[in-house]
Amino acid sequence: MYKADEFRYCAPERAVLIGGSAPKGKVPWGNKCPGTKIEIRLKTSLKIALDKRGYAVLTPVQQEVSQPELDNSDLLVSAQTGSGKTVGFGIAIAPNLLPDDAGFGRADAPLGLVIAPTRELAMQVKRELHWLYAEAGVVMASCVGGMDMRDERRALERGAHIVVATPGRLRDHIMRGSIDLSQIRAVVLDEADEMLDLGFAEDLEMILDETPDTRRTLLFSATVPKGITHLAKKYQRDAIRIMTLAEKSQHTDIEYQAIKVGKHDGENAIINVLRYHEAPSAIVFANTRATVGRLTTRLSNRGFSVVCLSGELSQSERSHALQAMRDGRARICVATDVAARGIDLPKLDLVIHAELPSNYETLLHRSGRTGRAGRKGTSVLIVSQNNLRKAERVLKSAKLNAEWGSAPTADQVLAKDHERILEDDVWTRDTNPAHEHMVSKLLDLYGAERVAAAFLETYTQKMSAPEDISEVYEAPPRQPKKTYEDFGESVWLRLEQGRDDGLSPGQVVPMLCKAGGITKTDIGAIRIQGNHSFIELRAPSVDGFFKSVGRDARVEGALVKQLSEAPNIPPADRNRIPERPRGRSHGDAPRRKSNFHPLGDAPKEQRSDRRKSEDRPKHSEKRDFKAKPKRAKDLPEGVVAPFKKKDAKPAPSNSAPKPAARPKSKVRKGASDPSKPMRAPKVGKYNSKKNKARREAAAMAGKGADSKPMRKRT
Repeated sequence: MYKADEFRYCAPERAVLIGGSAPKGKVPWGNKCPGTKIEIRLKTSLKIALDKRGYAVLTPVQQEVSQPELDNSDLLVSAQTGSGKTVGFGIAIAPNLLPDDAGFGRADAPLGLVIAPTRELAMQVKRELHWLYAEAGVVMASCVGGMDMRDERRALERGAHIVVATPGRLRDHIMRGSIDLSQIRAVVLDEADEMLDLGFAEDLEMILDETPDTRRTLLFSATVPKGITHLAKKYQRDAIRIMTLAEKSQHTDIEYQAIKVGKHDGENAIINVLRYHEAPSAIVFANTRATVGRLTTRLSNRGFSVVCLSGELSQSERSHALQAMRDGRARICVATDVAARGIDLPKLDLVIHAELPSNYETLLHRSGRTGRAGRKGTSVLIVSQNNLRKAERVLKSAKLNAEWGSAPTADQVLAKDHERILEDDVWTRDTNPAHEHMVSKLLDLYGAERVAAAFLETYTQKMSAPEDISEVYEAPPRQPKKTYEDFGESVWLRLEQGRDDGLSPGQVVPMLCKAGGITKTDIGAIRIQGNHSFIELRAPSVDGFFKSVGRDARVEGALVKQLSEAPNIPPADRNRIPERPRGRSHGDAPRRKSNFHPLGDAPKEQRSDRRKSEDRPKHSEKRDFKAKPKRAKDLPEGVVAPFKKKDAKPAPSNSAPKPAARPKSKVRKGASDPSKPMRAPKVGKYNSKKNKARREAAAMAGKGADSKPMRKRT
C-alpha cells in the first residue's frame, strides 16, 4: 500500500563521499564541498566506474536512494531536473541486479527495466547506465520508437541484463512476444509525470501487469500529480516518498528573466538575447513545429549555427542534431517541449522561451535543461503585451521570481561585445613565438591603430548584427472609479412635458441648466412620465433657479412648479418593447377557431365524422372514365380506324421528295463587323452537373466516371 504521508527529505548540507575524501579544490557536484561527510558502501564495480568518471561526491538525491535500508523498498522520488536522477536510480537498483559483489553473468532474460517518455531520453539513460555498469559486464538493449524493430528483436533474443524502452515500442514487443519480462527484478519509470501527460497511462499499466509481483518499482518524477499518486497506490508496496529540499525553492541555480516585447518584435528580441549572452550552448523552446521551423530558418539566415528538434524528424536526424550540439558544431537548438524532454546538453547556460508554456510544470521542465549539477544558468521568457497576465500567472504558480525588463538594444549588444573583448584571456596568455615576426611586420606596415581596428573588424564579422527593437510603451494605469458625493437635501420639481411630447433625459439637463442658471451637478434624478416629468434639484439651487426662470416659471414653454414632497412614482417598466408575436402574423384579422373550414363556413369535419373507405366512391366512378376506342384489328371489315392526333398525315403520292438539307458549315462565313462590339463566349456554370461530371471523370485514372485502375493479373 502506498503511504502518502511517509516522506524523506534530501539534506544538501551533508555529502556522501565515495571511497575516501574529496580532492582539494575540486568537487564535481556543487560549488563547494558540504560540511558533513558520510561514507556509504557501493558495489565495487560501481565505485570503480564513478572514480573513472570523476565523481567524488554524490548529489542529495543520489545519497538518499542509495541508503542501505531502502534496498528492497519501492520509492517515489520527486527532484528537480539536473539533480543526477539517472545515476541515482542506477545506484538504487544495483542491490537488486547485483546481489553479490560479482558482476553480471550470462545475459538471458532482462533483470532491470527502465521506461522513459522520449527516444532521446531513453538513449541518454542507456548511455549513462552503460558506463555505470561497465565494470560489471552489463549487456544493454533498447526498445524505442523510430529504430528498426528487427534489430531490437535480435538484440533481445541474444539476451540483455537491462532494457531501456519507451512505452509504445515496449508494448509492441510484448504483444509480439519478443521480450520476456518474467525475470524482472526492478522497474524504473523516469519522468513518469510526462509519460502520463503524453497519454501512456494504459501502456504503463499493461507493462507493469506483465512483470512479476515481487519486483521493485521506482517512480522518478519532477512533479507528483494525481495520476502519479494513483499509479503508485496501484503498483507500489509501502512506497517511500523522497523529496528534495530544492522543491521548496525551485531552481535556485537558475536566474529567471521576463522580457516585455512588442507584438511583432518577438523574433528580434530572441536574436538580441542570444547575441547579448553569447552562451556556448542555448536552447530556444517553441510550442508548435511550425514555429520551430520558422525560428530555425530565421536564425540560420542570420548566421547562427542552429539545429532543430521536433516530432516530425526521424531518429537519425534527431541523433545528428544532438551530436552536433555536443560536439560544438551547433550552438543553438530550437525545440518543442516533448522533443527536448530530459535531454542533457553540455554547457547549456541559456534557455529562451519563445512562446510561453501552458502551465508551470512545463516551465520548470524547460528551464531545467540549464543549471544542472551545480552550474549556473539563465532562463529568459519572451512576453508580448497581450500575454503579460499569463506570464505572471505561470510564474506565480511555479513560485518563481523573475526579473522584468526589456530586450537588449543594439547599442547594449555592441557594448557587451566590447566588454567580452577586453575580458578575453587572450590578452594574458603568452604569445606564440611563431607569430612574432608577423606581428612586428604588421606594426611596421600599418601601425598599432590600424592593426587593432582590423582585429575588431575581423572579430565582429563573425557575429550576427543585432536587431533594432521598438520601444514598449507601458499601458496607462487604470483610472479609479468615480466616487459620487452624497446629493444632500433636495427638492422635487414637476415639468409639464413628458414622453408623449418627445422629451428625454438628455434634453432635460441642458434645458434646465440654460434656463435656470444651474449646472448638471445640481440636478439629481429625472423621472419622465407620459405627459409630465419629475426632476430632483439641490435645495440650495432652487431659489436661484426660480429667480432665473421668472414669474411664469416656464422653461421653453413648459410650466415648472415646486412640489412639497417627493412624488410617488411607480417603478419604471423596463420591458417597454412589446413581445414579438409567435407564429404566423395575421395582422388585425381575428384568429381562426380550431374548427374553421378554409373553403366555407361549415365546421371542419372531425376524424370520427369522416366516412369510411368502403362508403367512398370508387376512383373510376369518381373520374367517370369513358370507354377506350377500339383498336384497328377489332373493327369490322371495310372500316378504317381514324388517325390519332399525334400521327403525321400521309404524304400525297404525286409529291416529289424534298432535297436533303446541306450540313451546316463549322467555319464562319465571313469576318465580323468591326463596328459591332465583340462578345465573349458564354461561360458555363462551374458547378453545373455536366462540369462536375467532367471534373470527376478527369480526376479518375481512366476514361469515364465508372472506370477502375488496371491491375496486373496474378
